[in-house]
Amino acid sequence: MTTPVIFIHGLWLHATSWEPWIDMFRAEGYAPVAPGWPGDPDTVAEARETPESIADHGIDDVVEHFAGIIRTLDAAPILIGHSFGGMIAQKLLGQDLARAAVAIDAAQIKGVLPLPLSALRATLPVFKNPANKHRAVSLTAEQFRFAFGNAVPAEESDALFEKWTIPAPGKPLFEAAAANFDPHSPAKVDTDNQNRGPLLLMTGGKDHTVPEAVTRATLKQYRHSEAVTDITEFPDKGHSLTIDSGWREVADTALAWLRKQGL
Repeated sequence: MTTPVIFIHGLWLHATSWEPWIDMFRAEGYAPVAPGWPGDPDTVAEARETPESIADHGIDDVVEHFAGIIRTLDAAPILIGHSFGGMIAQKLLGQDLARAAVAIDAAQIKGVLPLPLSALRATLPVFKNPANKHRAVSLTAEQFRFAFGNAVPAEESDALFEKWTIPAPGKPLFEAAAANFDPHSPAKVDTDNQNRGPLLLMTGGKDHTVPEAVTRATLKQYRHSEAVTDITEFPDKGHSLTIDSGWREVADTALAWLRKQGL
């Protein structure tokens, strides 16, 4: 049976931004799909025109949305998630709904304490207004350049912004920010699960939105589980590492790790 792979995007990127990965994984013999988040329109253009359809979806909504997709499959999938998609992938893996997960520059889970200044600046467009918790918020090209495209040339960052960016719900960011004060936070992951599938954390050394310190603190959250938990760093990459001109190195690394796990 062909192994299903589900790609999970994060905030501000449309699901179609995974297209090069889907083509690559299909060529390697997998059955890949990249569903949108709940409310996501089918195209970038539609998403920009109807931000209200994307607004007010929180972490639990997104987890349940993808859990529902997984339940329709004939076999447990491999999950590959970027940013908040990486957090969602970890939650689903902890719930034993996936056979393995790759979390790329994953948003911080409950228990992760470092909050670097660059991460605060990257998310300021959302946090500057409390009402944004229930809205969808767009980035400007300049904000995208700082949060995503800082490790690539400005022209490439601007092109990525034009091609892939969509409004994003503010709610997941507010939930993650309050996670360590909320005993029932939706950002909590079952990091102690001994029986889950293997997990690979990937981090970009130049990432402003999810700096390396956050990913390394995430790794420590798994210290009580004997399940496979690995980490790989790309020192020269920023948050755009899944969509920019260096994406293939990231994808090849993920694929090699999956092969090593017998997947």
